Order: sequence, then structure tokens, then C-alpha cells
Amino acid sequence: MMRGRVGSPGTREGPAGNRFSADELLTVALPSPQHMAMVGVAGCAHITAQPLLLHLLMRCPVGRVFLEVLPTLSWRVKLWADTFGGDLYNTVTKYSGSLLLQKKYKDVESSLKIEEVDGLELVRKFSEDMENMLRRKVEAVQNLVEAAEEADLNHEFNESLVFDYYNSVLINERDEKGNFVELGAEFLLESNGHFSNLPVNTSISSVQLPTNVYNKDPDILNGVYMSEALNAVFVENFQRDPTLTWQYFGSATGFFRIYPGIKWTPDENGVITFDCRNRGWYIQAATSPKDIVILVDVSGSMKGLRMTIAKHTITTILDTLGENDFVNIIAYNDYVHYIEPCFKGILVQADRDNREHFKLLVEELMVKGVGVVDQALREAFQILKQFQEAKQGSLCNQAIMLISDGAVEDYEPVFEKYNWPDCKVRVFTYLIGREVSFADRMKWIACNNKGYYTQISTLADTQENVMEYLHVLSRPMVINHDHDIIWTEAYMDSKLLSSQAQSPTLLTTVAMPVFSKKNETRSHGILLGVVGSDVALRELMKLAPRYKLGVHGYAFLNTNNGYILSHPDLRPLYREGKKLKPKPNYNSVDLSEVEWEDQAESLRTAMINRETGTLSMDVKVPMDKGKRVLFLTNDYFFTDISDTPFSLGVVLSRGHGEYILLGNTSVEEGDCKGDEKGGRKEEGSLYSFAEAPSTKCRKHGLHDLLHPDLALASDWIYCITDIDPDHRKLSQLEAVIRFLTRKDPDLECDEELVREVLFDAVVTAPMEAYWTALALNISEESEQLVDMAFLGTRAGVLRSSLFVGSEKVSDRKFLTPEDEASVFTLDRFPLWYRQASEHPAGSFVFNLRWAEGPESAGEPMVVTASTAVAVTVDKKTAIAAVQHCGRAVQTELRGQRSGLLRHRQQRVHSDLQEVRRALTMQPELCWVMGGHPAGEPTWHTADTR
Repeated sequence: MMRGRVGSPGTREGPAGNRFSADELLTVALPSPQHMAMVGVAGCAHITAQPLLLHLLMRCPVGRVFLEVLPTLSWRVKLWADTFGGDLYNTVTKYSGSLLLQKKYKDVESSLKIEEVDGLELVRKFSEDMENMLRRKVEAVQNLVEAAEEADLNHEFNESLVFDYYNSVLINERDEKGNFVELGAEFLLESNGHFSNLPVNTSISSVQLPTNVYNKDPDILNGVYMSEALNAVFVENFQRDPTLTWQYFGSATGFFRIYPGIKWTPDENGVITFDCRNRGWYIQAATSPKDIVILVDVSGSMKGLRMTIAKHTITTILDTLGENDFVNIIAYNDYVHYIEPCFKGILVQADRDNREHFKLLVEELMVKGVGVVDQALREAFQILKQFQEAKQGSLCNQAIMLISDGAVEDYEPVFEKYNWPDCKVRVFTYLIGREVSFADRMKWIACNNKGYYTQISTLADTQENVMEYLHVLSRPMVINHDHDIIWTEAYMDSKLLSSQAQSPTLLTTVAMPVFSKKNETRSHGILLGVVGSDVALRELMKLAPRYKLGVHGYAFLNTNNGYILSHPDLRPLYREGKKLKPKPNYNSVDLSEVEWEDQAESLRTAMINRETGTLSMDVKVPMDKGKRVLFLTNDYFFTDISDTPFSLGVVLSRGHGEYILLGNTSVEEGDCKGDEKGGRKEEGSLYSFAEAPSTKCRKHGLHDLLHPDLALASDWIYCITDIDPDHRKLSQLEAVIRFLTRKDPDLECDEELVREVLFDAVVTAPMEAYWTALALNISEESEQLVDMAFLGTRAGVLRSSLFVGSEKVSDRKFLTPEDEASVFTLDRFPLWYRQASEHPAGSFVFNLRWAEGPESAGEPMVVTASTAVAVTVDKKTAIAAVQHCGRAVQTELRGQRSGLLRHRQQRVHSDLQEVRRALTMQPELCWVMGGHPAGEPTWHTADTR
């Protein structure tokens, strides 16, 4: 960052070796585009900003510069710079109203309180709230497990059962005669905001089947009939916990019962590819973690279709593995070789990266030579034994997958040495091709090593046959009735609702297996399926309210594998045309990749080990799409979320994050009664909505929230509006007003946040009258100087005022959800808020906002200026208060959190071509203008690229 006062002393070599003063350099630099940015900052900079800067430049006759001797003009440049800086400072101060707002906060200074934030207490509180929320999801899933197992116990299999059910694909479908098709009866669907505005039926579930599963197969009909008992439990769960989203039962036979009921649309080829048995939540719940070594025969007899089927079989096996599993692949013929030499002699975590890497290598396999299986088996057993003894890997199930056309021999001695009699390693055999000559050998290997044998003769057989191994590995769990609760990594289940036009959402799923409790089958260990429920991570993160974390603070979640569940810097989507699509490996982003300053991985290790603690790091925080960087010191507080594999981290930045400003809105009861009798409240006091004994008293100051130009952060949760259908149509501001007026006793709100909203609304209310008077008195000459003034507070309150007609606003996306960087979001404070908070109180931060799109030609649209307004509390200086506990202002005025930093941002129309020419070589500069009317303004050029 480069800082320098205009006209500050200092010399530099000129082109001919002459030495010029800094002032002379400014004069020389004027004609040069690459230097005009600096001149623009210092003196006649905004010769481009039309009409504000043209108005100011009436005093700055640049054209005369080249008609006089340069050294004699240095004093003139200094004069122009001071005049320009003073006028600009006065203009933005005037339109922002920052001095008035400073006074208003000064008036209520006695009612303010600054508290130090206890980061460990905060993270523990957030963790406890998240634990309670997730526990309710677990209880719902447990209810479904009990109901499903009881329904199966009471159901007798009927081979000739005839039963109609709501098929998700066929519901509401009619034939040529207008009659409902079979299994496609009328099914009422209504758009529901709680389910992403999708048309659903919350009174009953529907059943989906993949295309390759016959919808009237006896196993399907019996399973669907039995699982009808879940409908009542689905509804009861949802009534008990309205925050529940999708609940479902995935059957081992292939059908998928989902609540609420929904219409399923095939893809463009008319195919339903979704198979619940392939989903991560199903596989993880159906089996325990496992170590897998895949042996594939690449001898000459495997050429052609056999090798194609073998490759597809390996890929399908890899798709059944997850982050808790470990794997390696060995190809064998005359000799043994690892398909990835870097993984020789080890097992690697079966995360998405490694699985995809293996798939690419499998496609490159070539056949030749003679298959010698004993060497490959020996290598596989040795790897598994080493990992078991070293207590590495999954520390649970171990298995070998043997894929061959059956030409195997000399295998028995290997089993005698490594696996018998305990058979700690299961061996699954896959006979490739239609040839059955060697079937006995492959079957013998599987049966004598507690495995499973299957023959795969076509590509279409692969899916069903590979899935059989999951049932075998689940048998110990079934026999012991171990209902393990699993939580998945973050994922976007776009396949679940691929037919619906909804944007992908990061989810985690809680799931549990469902077993047969019948006495006659209990010893066989029959897995009936898996039940689960989705949890949107966005909803979970709402339990860490943004206003409690400070302007630069944030919260994040990661798994016990070190992968990110939720983090402000996790960007899992990319744009392809008009569509947003998940990035490859979006759900296997390691914590060290986003918190990269943690070079020693101290934070990562502590959170993986589920520790509770704190550490500090100096960090570089990119802003404005990486164009600028903040240098901060962050304090990290972390703890685990009980009964889950997740850990929660909270980050508070030194300064703003260490303190929180609280407005005291409570009054004595007598004062409130005095108000009822016509008395007036004292200057600087604010009435309490919570403690006031009468409706009239509670309403005092409520009108300050009712101004049409006041808004609240739309992503923040002031009141819970997405559960009760009567509340879903309410905006957050409408909900807050209903809460304050006690019109809806069932409405739940964050009372601390609502108190701060009321406080901010009362203190900032005079700004509306100030801006209105200013707009009415603007002369025609200066009418176009400023588009808008606005303010924002750390409670997410936004007030705004237009000085031009709405059709003349330069940047209509600004302060709208389309321009995410300019609004309060669940993850971040606005960009303008964060920038101004890092500069001294009274300084203005100037930025150019550039037009986007093919027709913009890179033209700047508006100039924005922002400042932080602070008050002194408990003998803290103005600057200390800003840095630690400010409130916000801006000249399209914005606000900040810990204190009275109110950022004001003033949008200035620009002569676009001139600004662009001035900044051609340094388009990403922002300017900080410091000073006060009592002294001379100074400029600081901040190149924060």
C-alpha cells in the first residue's frame, strides 16, 4: 500500500537526470495516462467524474500547465490539489450526512455499552444450538427406522400381491383417452416455500423407481405395501419438527419412498437413472467403513468385451466407496503392478479425488500375457495386514475384490497362509463373461473366505451384481442390530431433483439402516434398506448469527476427515452459460486449502481430533474478487458438535471482532407510564419493546421502522418465517414489526437482534429528514452530483435516499441480491462496509464501480465514497472505537458492526471516458481521503491488488 500526502516533500530523477520536487512531478505527470491516476488522486483527479468532478475542476485550469515553466507551477498544482480535495471532501461529507449521524450517536452515548466477545463461549453456544437441531433430525430418522422394522415384522410376503401406489413418474399422467394411467392417479401438488417452492404434497409420500427396476415386481410391490406405514410417521415427524426437509426410505430392492410426495420427470432420453442404492448416504449407512484391494486380471484372455465389463465393474465398485473407506487397485498378468505406482504398498482414502484418478487409470489398462493370481493375492493380503497392524485405514472391514474370467490357479496356499482359519479378510469374486467353465473355482474362493460370488456377463448386469457385496458386509451389523447413525459429507444432490429448476444446495444427510427383525431371517442378516433426512447446511449456519461475528468474522464447519462442510470461501459452483454447475471435487476441499495460512496444520489437526481450543493467525483476506487484500490478525475458536463427525470454527478479527456494541433500549416502568400520560421521553433515551407494560409504550419508536426506504438484510434471520405457512409470505421487516406489536404471539424472533434493529432505527431516523431536505434544496446546477445516499448498520439495517429519479440511477443492481458484494449476506458484510471499517474515522474510501457486460467497453459506472463514523465509549478514542466497536456510515451510506461505524457511500456520476483514461494503467486503485473540515484533507492511494 502506498500512502502520500499531496505535495509532500521528496524528489525523484527526471528524464534528463534533473531532480524535481514531488509537486513538480505531479505537473509533469499530467499528460501521461499511467501517471494521471496519481494526479487524479492528489489534485485534478476526477476531471473525469461528470458532473461532480467537472464542477470541481472549474477551479483547476489544467490546460495552462503546458504554457508555463514547470518549476514555477508547483505551487499552483498544490493549490489546485488542496482546493479540489477540500471541495470533494465537503461534498461527500454534505451528502453523506456523516457529521449529523456522528452527533446523533454522541447524543445517545450514555446509553451505549461495549462488551468484549468471549470467542470460546460463543463457539460453544453455537455448537450447542447446532447439536440440538441435528438431534431432532436424528430422532425423526429413528422414528422411521422403528416404524419400518415393525411394519416388516407384521407383513407376510405375498407373491401374487396386487397393489396400486403413487408412482412419482406416473402420477397425474393421462392416456390418449384422458384417463389416468396405471399407478398414475391424481396426486395433489402445491408449491411450498419450505421445499424450495417445489410442488409437493405434504400429506403423503410418493415412490420412485429407476428405469431398470420393474414397478410391479413382487419384491417391489411387497416392499412398497409394507412401507406404506411410513406415511403417518413422515407427517408426524414434520409436524413435530417443522424444520425437517426431505425424509425418505431407500429400499434394498431399489424403490425410493420420498416425503413430501413429488412429481419425478425423466431425463431428455426418457430414463430415470436415479437409484437410491448408489447414493452415498445409502452405502455409508448400509455398511461399515472398509479397506478394499481390487485385483483385476489383465491377461490376454480378458481382451475385448470382457475387459470392457471388468473396467465398468471396477468403476462401479469405486462408486460404492466413500471418505471413510480406503482402497487400492492392482492389475496382474505375468507380474503384479499397481495401476498408480505412487500408491505402491499402501491404501489411500477413497475420496472423490482419488476415485476419479483411479477411474482414469483403469481406462488405460491393456491386456497381455498370462494371469498369475497367487502373486496378486499375496500382495493384497500383505497390504491389508500391514495397515491393520499399524492401526491405519478404516480399522473395520477388510476385503479383496477379485475380477477375472476365471482362469485362476495356485490360490489355495495363499489363503492358508494369510486368511485361514479366521477369514478376517473377505474375498468377493466377479466372474467376467458368459463362460462358466471356471465358475466353480471363483465360487470356491468366495465361499471359503466369507465373501460372495457373482457372474457379470453384460454391462447391464454390473450395477445389480456389484451391489451384492454391500449386503454381505452389512450382515454383522444386521445380526447384531447395530443401528449406526451416519452423517454424510457435504454434497449437492442435483440428481435427486434433476427435473426441477432449483439451484443446487449444499446438504448433509443423516441416515440409518433398516433390518429385518423376523426370527426366521434374523440369522441371515437381511438389510431392508436405509432411511434418511436431508439437512441444508445453509440452515445450519443460520444458527451462527452474522451480527455476532463482527465485520470480518465468520463461522465454518468441517468433517472428521478434514473436509469443508461450510465456509465463506468455499465456492462449489461455476457458471456454464446461464447454468450453475458443481465444480469437480467440490465436496472434498480440505480445510488447509481455504485456511492456507495454517501451514503447520495446527488448526486442521485440532479440529479433526475434535478438540476445543483457540489459536491466532496473521491472515491475508482477499476482497472484491481478489482485487484487494486486507491484512488481519484472526483469532480462531473451535469445538466439536456432539454426536456428529463435525467440528465448528468461529473466526473473530482483532479489533472489530473483539467487541460488540449494544444499545440500551430498556427504561424504567415509570418513564413508560409517563409517556402514556402525555409525557415525553428524555433526549437520548430509547424505550424498550420487551419491558414496556403497554402497547402504546411498545410502539414508541416503531414508526422509525416503517419508512419505505428502510430495509433489513434479507439473508439474515431476525424472525423464523419459513415454518408456519402463515409466516412464509412475510418479509423479515414485516415479521419484526408483527413481533414488536405483539400481533402474532407464535412468531419466534431473535430478541437481541431485534433490539439492536430498533436501536439503530431510532438513532438513524433523523437521516431521512436530512436527506429529504437536502434533495429539496439541490440546485439545478448540482442536481446530478449524487445518485443516492444510504446507511447500513451492524444489525443489517439499511436506509437509503435517492437524489435523482429511480430511472436515472447509474447502477441499478447496487444494493440488490444481484450484486451480492454490495449487500449483507449470510457469510459476509458488504464490500463497502468492510473496506471503510479498515480506515480511520473521518476518512473517505473512494472506489470506481465498473460496468459489466459486452456493451460496457470497460467503462466505470459510478464513483463511490465511504466513511466510518465512530463515537467514543468508555474513554476510547474515536479511532479506537471505530476499529473496535464502530457503527457504520457510507455515502451511499453503509454500516458496520462492532460499534458505531456507519459507512456512507456516495455514488457520483462520472464522465466515463475521462475516468477510464485517467485510470487506464491502474484501474484497480482505491483512494482514501483523510482529514476533517478543521484541517487540510489528505489523500492516500491504496493499491491493494
